[in-house]
Amino acid sequence: MIVEENKSERLKKNDYISSLNEPQRAAVLYGEGPLMIIAGAGSGKTRVLTYRIAHLIENGVDPFRILSLTFTNKASGEMRHRIETTIGTEARNIWMGTFHSVFAKILRIEARFLGYTSDFSIYDTDDSKSLLRSIIKEFNLDDKVYKANVVFNRISGAKNRLISADDYLKNPTIQADDDAAKMKEIGRIYKTYAVRCFQANAMDFDDLLFNTNVLFRDFPDVLYKYQQKFQHVMVDEFQDTNVSQYLITRKLSAVHRNIVVVGDDAQSIYAFRGANIENILNFSKDFPDVQTIKLEQNYRSTSTIVNAANSVIARNKSQLEKHTFTANDEGALIDVIKAGSDNEEGRLVASAILDEKMQHALRNENFAILYRTNAQSRSFEEALRKLGIKYRIIGGQSFYQRKEIKDLLGYLRYTVNQRDEEAFKRIINLPKRGIGDTTVARITVTAAENNVPIWEVVSNIGKYATGRTSAPIEQFATLIKSFKIMLEEGKDAYEVSSHIAKVSGILKELYEDKTVEGLSRYENVQELLNGIKEFVDNEENEDKTLSAFLQSVSLLTNADEPDENEDHDRVTMMTIHSAKGLEFRNVFIVGLEEDLFPSQMMLESRQDLEEERRLFYVAITRAEKKLSFSYADSRYQWGRLKMCEPSRFLLEVDQKYLNLTTALRRDSEPAASPMSFVRNLGPRKPTEPKPVPAAQAHTPTGDFVPSDTRNLTEGDKVEHLKFGFGTVLKMEVNGNDRKATVKFDTVGEKTLLLSFAKLRIIK
Repeated sequence: MIVEENKSERLKKNDYISSLNEPQRAAVLYGEGPLMIIAGAGSGKTRVLTYRIAHLIENGVDPFRILSLTFTNKASGEMRHRIETTIGTEARNIWMGTFHSVFAKILRIEARFLGYTSDFSIYDTDDSKSLLRSIIKEFNLDDKVYKANVVFNRISGAKNRLISADDYLKNPTIQADDDAAKMKEIGRIYKTYAVRCFQANAMDFDDLLFNTNVLFRDFPDVLYKYQQKFQHVMVDEFQDTNVSQYLITRKLSAVHRNIVVVGDDAQSIYAFRGANIENILNFSKDFPDVQTIKLEQNYRSTSTIVNAANSVIARNKSQLEKHTFTANDEGALIDVIKAGSDNEEGRLVASAILDEKMQHALRNENFAILYRTNAQSRSFEEALRKLGIKYRIIGGQSFYQRKEIKDLLGYLRYTVNQRDEEAFKRIINLPKRGIGDTTVARITVTAAENNVPIWEVVSNIGKYATGRTSAPIEQFATLIKSFKIMLEEGKDAYEVSSHIAKVSGILKELYEDKTVEGLSRYENVQELLNGIKEFVDNEENEDKTLSAFLQSVSLLTNADEPDENEDHDRVTMMTIHSAKGLEFRNVFIVGLEEDLFPSQMMLESRQDLEEERRLFYVAITRAEKKLSFSYADSRYQWGRLKMCEPSRFLLEVDQKYLNLTTALRRDSEPAASPMSFVRNLGPRKPTEPKPVPAAQAHTPTGDFVPSDTRNLTEGDKVEHLKFGFGTVLKMEVNGNDRKATVKFDTVGEKTLLLSFAKLRIIK
């Protein structure tokens, strides 16, 4: 039991407590039982979580019995470092990490219950899609219909809703959806994919959560073990949890009921990844005795920025009541930049950055340009280059996704786990040893026919096949066996990895490529080996085996990777989704136009529109001192010039926080008057989504087959897969483009490009 001490005594004893405001202090000193901390943007939630854990340990809680879950390794690393600074090395004993890393650790300990070994591989997205492409090909399906990316997302979504392959095949609603999408074989692909992963002793990222749920569901003794182990459970960014993550944490905290969730419903922006905002909105239903503490003071931004953000998010109906405030200075008004085109928008934003730098002696790293989609970066890149302003784009190719890195990691993975089919396919002919795709396919078929793992065939090739390819296959098997011996001898990750890099021939092949690209690839592999050496030399890593290193790498996200630019003085450009959790002195939110932000795909329901508004709120609250908005009257999309209208979100910001005199036209001429900006926005009500009645998704008729629309005419009755039934009001023909304006019974008027729209004409 945690006993709260007299407040004055506590303040004398611990300086860190005295640095907190009243709500923060209440959250840190809170005793036992469920607690929900609603933490507004910039309110110091990381500090509160850190000090709460420190407080628990100082009051006798064993750090081995504390579970702290985050969404990035970077966040957990930062928290662990802060706790260690506060209380010492005991912080290293906390079970702290991302959902995936912590549950992967549990699964490795308990793997035998699910039929895996503790050295199971973790497939990244590329591995999963590669396996899916193989299955689609084996089934003789059209890969233009069954696109690996689409199939992968469908399966991933099912797993996050805890729908197994068998349940997927039995669910009539899911089957009807797949039929309507002309992909009725997804269930069979999912089933085969699950079997192949199991046979490969591999789990994908979604399996780490899915299988943890299965483990706790099917083996009560295992669940009881961890329920007893974790006396305190803490979840950061709770608004981003999905169904699977919440069920696990709820089960783990069911005995002691010391669960602390920290989050902000106003920053829930990951529904497309399966995040369920209802987890935080309805937390009190599962824990009726929960205490709620609100952290409402923003320490990051000026009062203008904080109040502007409040004026926007107040329009959302689904939210927990709170009012963020700040004691910071009022700060500058928010500039609104109006451009004639997307290219001009790039030039105006780049010029504004240059002006701010000159006037206030700022560095490039003080600026960020945030956009809704990655495709918007082009015009800003070109403009910044012309002005000689260095920049970096977050969201480019990850270090660990580069071919040469994945090649060496493939060797390392296969050395640890010879059942890893994707690693085998990657390295069997690398460097080239005369083993082509046909031979690999033959090995796979032979293994299936004899009901043995692929490694059994490869390591005993003379028993299963003869011919000219037998010799190189035998040599490959001998190579892998020699690497395995090093593992069995207890060599650490660096010794094994550096040996594999040399003996496999990977380093030699890259070294002999004297092109600029070849040199870069060689340096990248050396950098990977440097990283493995650093892993081995790190005193905090008790397990220095190759298996432990591979687990740490497989669970990295882009946000956790080191910044490779030696020159950090660069303007940062990224999507708003990528910017969550970051902060910059000056922020430009660009592309504020209808159908771009909010996205056209997010205007069909109130839930979707409110998520877009939360995304805008997140963007605003990244700014510390200066915030600017920009939009264009026109921009090219899909090779066509499109006339744009300003985003409804611009009008939702209370006008008193906007500097409308900065709404610029071509050649940087000011608009005729500040109010012309408002008039340009038009009389539309900005707070409502395009009308959608309560009746949601349309279920297509059983015989739905898209019709040939070349003879479609006004007055025809049609059915659309998503929008339902409607009547064609107008036809437009512009060259090869044919558009139809259709009035649908449920969603109103829609203009559809007939070369893309799938309509069934009702006779």
